[in-house]
Order: sequence, then structure tokens, then C-alpha cells
Amino acid sequence: MEQLVKDLDQVSLEDLASQIRGELVFPNDSSYDEVRKVYNGMISKRPGLIVKCVDVADVIACVNFGRDNNLLIAIRGGGHNGGGLGLCDDGLVIDLSGLKFVRVDTANKTVRVGGGNVWGEVDHATHPFGLAVPAGIISTTGVGGLTLGGGVGHLSRKYGLTIDNLLEADMVLADGSVVTVNANQNTDLFWAIRGGGGNFGIVTSFKFQAHNVKTVYGGPTLWPIEQTEEIMAWYHDFILNAPDELNGFIATMVIPGAPFPDHLHNKHFCGIVWCYVGDLDKAEEAFKPIMAMNPFFEHVGPMPYPSVQTLFDGLMPPGMQWYWRADFFNELGPEVQKVHKKFGTSIPTPLSQMHLYPISGAASRVGKEDTPWAYRDANYAGVIVGVDPDPANADKITTWCKDYFDATHPYSAGGAYSNFMMDEGQERVQSSYKHNYERLTQIKSKYDPANLFRVNQNIRPAN
Repeated sequence: MEQLVKDLDQVSLEDLASQIRGELVFPNDSSYDEVRKVYNGMISKRPGLIVKCVDVADVIACVNFGRDNNLLIAIRGGGHNGGGLGLCDDGLVIDLSGLKFVRVDTANKTVRVGGGNVWGEVDHATHPFGLAVPAGIISTTGVGGLTLGGGVGHLSRKYGLTIDNLLEADMVLADGSVVTVNANQNTDLFWAIRGGGGNFGIVTSFKFQAHNVKTVYGGPTLWPIEQTEEIMAWYHDFILNAPDELNGFIATMVIPGAPFPDHLHNKHFCGIVWCYVGDLDKAEEAFKPIMAMNPFFEHVGPMPYPSVQTLFDGLMPPGMQWYWRADFFNELGPEVQKVHKKFGTSIPTPLSQMHLYPISGAASRVGKEDTPWAYRDANYAGVIVGVDPDPANADKITTWCKDYFDATHPYSAGGAYSNFMMDEGQERVQSSYKHNYERLTQIKSKYDPANLFRVNQNIRPAN
């Protein structure tokens, strides 16, 4: 039985405190309720102890303390995880938010990043040098969680997933040891963390390959929701044949308000958010087929890459109610188009929406077994999110999200992108790793045989 932190004797806690440079936060501390908050306001777990680590030595001490005292351990990076898997009830939360640094090597176009950084901090550091690391679409997302799950975003079609650009990582393992993993060292672990999540240890630093990205051409295009079937059919053919430099994810959405013009507010749309990283002199030519579809509204043009990454930050601040469901898809045929139109018409709150992210281009040209990310042959990673600031609407957005998922799931490819999943059980985890799951369980057995790191999309050790 897992022992609660509150049951530990004072000597044990004093011993931990003597080893930690960071802060220990207990339930009776005045800062506790603020510190335990995560991005998803629907999550309200109450850890027995939160340790805000400031260096690797703090992390080592926490791992040893948690293991030796049989505590449930959760690892918190940016806190964006939909299912709140950076927290746990009663146990120990190892908070990495104090492990922040970004070092840019312009000669080799590489970036070393701390385990507690968020992507906006990385973009801020790399942009002056005309560099970027492929990541997600919201700058407040944690580097660790997004990377370990895969990393789908605006640059995926040109430069692959975030894991395809991971060169190295430093990790604290379940036994408290520290290892470096890369293509030449601890190669099995290096394979496992590129999509296998936080199952194998705590990553305290990442080294990424960066790319020449400074000013991009992009932004949203919107069509009335009644045109969903037409736009989805066109988009499917267009994006699969588009140059790698052009990325666009398609969505059903409601325009909630500013910064969009007044005449769009509270109306339902089928939208596509574009990001073109090619020659800016050729951007308008690349967008001609898009503009030929006569969008009801468009706001595309040149902008700094960090501006694309922060387009949604203001609309999606921390603390909203969130409910997520996800699937991979190969096709967007007439039947699924009708479903998207139906549920896109009945979006319950202005921030709730559905996204389909393309996995074509460079992201699709990595082998299905080269990383744990098994769905390289899927054309889209889909996610449905019910979002609202008001807890009174939690049931409404959850029901809509579940119903939408149930209607589209029969047309899916099976599993889901783990970063888009709630805490949905072992069957969903296994289906998301497909043929790579057994290999992951073997590596888990080698490095974490007692499943110390299990507050995640858990890969259980092989028997």
C-alpha cells in the first residue's frame, strides 16, 4: 500500500529538506493551493508534498526519497497535460519548473533546454538567431511533456515531430542514477523517450536540433460551418500534396471574441490555421489555391515565428475547464465530414473545438519503428476539446466532447496521440503504441522494474 506523505515521520522529512535547495510545499502551507494548480482547471488533485526542484541534485533526492518511502510520484513540467498527470493525490509531486535554461549553439544550430522550460522561453531565445525548434501551437506548453509524447505542431510537415529533432537528453532514473541518452549512449532509452512519455525517468535537460526559421507566412482562414464537408474534402487532397514548407491544421470552432473582428463573434466556422516556412517571395503563390476557396475571413501574412506560436495564448489562459478526446485518422471521407459538420454546428461553448493536425511531409517519412510513435502512416492526429472558464459548464463540454468522439471514432485509425489523451486506461495506451508497445515494456522492465514512474500514460514493465 502506498504510504501517504502525511504519515511520514518528521525525521524523514527533515532529512529530505536538508538535501533540497528548492522549496518543499505541504498542504497546510499558504502557497499550496496556488502551487498545485495545473493548466486544466478541471483537475484538482491534492498531493501530500510538492517539491519545487531547482537543480538535478534536487531531483535525485526526490526520486530516492519517493522510492525509499513507497510514495506515489508524479512529475510536473509545464503542467499542460490534459489528464492532470503532472499531479497525484496524497503522494509526491516532483516539480521541475525551477530547472530552466536555454543555451543556443549557433555554430551547430542546437539548443540545450532545461526540463522545466516552456516553449515560449525556447522561442524567445532562438528567434534572435533566426532559429526554431519544432514544437506545438501554444507557447505556454511545457517542453518536457510535449517532447516526450511526440510533439506535433506548425513545423511538423517541414521538420518532423519534436522527437525527430531530439539529439540528446539527461535523465534521472528510478534508482537515482543520472544518464545521458543519445544515438551513441543508452540507445534503448533514447529510442524509448522519443514518444514513450515519462515512463523511463525524469528528463532534466534536452538537446534539440534547431532550423532556420524566423519569419513565416501564415494565420487563420475561416469558412461558415455549413461548408465543412466541402472544405474538408478539398483540404484532404490539398494538404497531402502540398509542399513540406506549408502546414495547416483544420478545425471546427466558434470565434469567441477579440482579437477577431466583431462580425465573427460567436459564429461557428470550419477553419484552417496555416504556417508556411518557405521563401517569403513565393508565399503568395503558395497560398493561391487556398484563396481560391474564397474564405469568409482570412488574416494571413508574414509574421515572426513566435507570433504564430502565441496566436492562441490569449484565448487559452491557464485555469480553464478542459476535457480531451483524441484519435488518429487516415481519411476524411463523406461520412466523417458529415459528423464534423454536425458537431461543429453544435459546439457548446465558444472555446470548445476540434483540430486535425497533418502527419504528412517530413513527419511521415520517419519509420514506424524508428521511434515509439507508431502512427507515422496516419494522415492526421485529431483532438476534440471541450473548453470553458466556468466549472458550471464542465458537464456540458464533457458530454459534447464524448459524443463527438463516439461519432468519429468508428472512422479512426485506432490509437491516439498520447499528449491529447486523458487518463483513459491501459487498452488505449497500448493501442496508441501499437506494434512498439512490447519493446517499450521490455525497456521499462530494465530501467523501472517497479513502475515507480506510473503517473503518466503508463507503460507497464514486462512480466
